[in-house]
Amino acid sequence: MTRKDVTMLDANDAFPEINLQTISGEKLKLPEATGEGYGVVLIYRGYW
Repeated sequence: MTRKDVTMLDANDAFPEINLQTISGEKLKLPEATGEGYGVVLIYRGYW
């Protein structure tokens, strides 16, 4: 489904800042949490 006024990331684009809460309740700030390296983030929405 496409959304109006949504910009997709492309190669070499900077990842936008996102603040998430982990399952254990800790705060995770991306992309700061990955440091200078690469990272993989798996987001599981759970139940609706």
